Amino acid sequence: MAASNKEQSKLHIAMFPWFAYGHINPFIQLSNKLSSHGIQISFFSIPGNIDRIKSSLNLSPPNQLIPLTIPPTEGLSPNFDSSSEVTPQTAQLLTLALDQMQPQVKALLPQLQPQVILFDFAYHWLPSVASELGIKAVHFNTFPAVINSYLTVPSRMTDPNKPPTFEDLKNPPQGYPKTSTASVKTFEAQDYLFLFKSFDGGPCHFEKILAFTNSCDAILYRTCNEIEGPFIDYFKTQINKPLLLAGPSVPLPPSGELDEKWEMWLGKFPEKSVIYCSFGSETYLNDAQIQELTLGLELTGLPFILVLNFGTSNSTDAHNKLEASLPEGFRERIKDRGVLHTGWVQQQNILAHRSIGCFLTHAGFSSVIEGIVNDCQLAFLPLKADQFMIAKLFSGDLKAGVEVNRRDEDGSFAKEDIFEAIKTIMVDTDKEPSRSIRENHSNWRKFLMNKEIEASYIANLAHELKALVQKA
Repeated sequence: MAASNKEQSKLHIAMFPWFAYGHINPFIQLSNKLSSHGIQISFFSIPGNIDRIKSSLNLSPPNQLIPLTIPPTEGLSPNFDSSSEVTPQTAQLLTLALDQMQPQVKALLPQLQPQVILFDFAYHWLPSVASELGIKAVHFNTFPAVINSYLTVPSRMTDPNKPPTFEDLKNPPQGYPKTSTASVKTFEAQDYLFLFKSFDGGPCHFEKILAFTNSCDAILYRTCNEIEGPFIDYFKTQINKPLLLAGPSVPLPPSGELDEKWEMWLGKFPEKSVIYCSFGSETYLNDAQIQELTLGLELTGLPFILVLNFGTSNSTDAHNKLEASLPEGFRERIKDRGVLHTGWVQQQNILAHRSIGCFLTHAGFSSVIEGIVNDCQLAFLPLKADQFMIAKLFSGDLKAGVEVNRRDEDGSFAKEDIFEAIKTIMVDTDKEPSRSIRENHSNWRKFLMNKEIEASYIANLAHELKALVQKA
């Protein structure tokens, strides 16, 4: 039966996020915001994520949530089905499994008939599938523009037969903006090398990114000109296609009440006095880093919550690894003012509590935004790729936080480095640079909390996506 004119005019978007929650959540947020503009959403993920996604995604008809079957993959457990089990090792295997999902996705899309696909980095093959089916493919980049403009632009690899060395990666590509992000340490450049290595004998990550950048119909960033203007402008010079912006992607206020155990513990401390320290679900510290971090938190004399993950979904294993990594006598010394936790926590609810004054974070983009809107001073301890650049952006360019000092060669840090970073924003509040950081932080919070700005970005994005479909 032919669709009515009204049905044909309604935009239908299929969402394909990578399977980890740091990627899923931005896709959920954008889906919900686009739904408010009458856009239909079909959202794809693996079975183990479905229930958790249901709790956040607007599934009012005709929106739908569609599970993808994970094909058998050597090295990946047959029972694997959830992003909570994604470790650095399983992530590589899961990308191989995702490549094998191409036939089932190709079979589903003609049935669903979306006009647009928004895809994450791991779906590097989706633009060609979409092109065959007459569907527009838009790469929704969950990383900020600052990291892609530095690393994954055509000007980064001048000789296709000679990948860049870490010395090359210490320097920005030609024409890159003159900002604090252009200063890269040795250990950071070493980390960036993974983009130029092949893990399965096929193209490296850089080649895959460049391929889908060239073949997709548009690129979408969850950012705004006010925060990343110079990097957005530079990236535009590197691509010959539309670059769309979704705005700063401010999360909705946390739903539900904070668990009683956290409410009771946090309620014991004065307003803005507690440090909350967490590194997300996919960033793990080694034992040496945990030792210095915990001792640094102890040095501050301030109450704190420290959340650590160890790449395992088994709570007993995680607890044992935590205990083995702690300094001797640490628990006894901090028992009245420190809490150690492994696994998931109500991060937004905790950050929103009146007693939280500082967020020591890995500098994941979502975490940074959550920290600012909840009025928590920011200390950054980035540990990989995009986190390095985000920390430089917010501490160096925007001067809205402070980064923990690290050694150039290996990225090591001492307890004193943790102490000094937190002291700057939590103790020396009447001195510079703390006063300037707090003022800038406050200004950016006002900007992010301005609902009219975000609404304008989303309305414009909805209009541009509809125009993209109508374009011949």
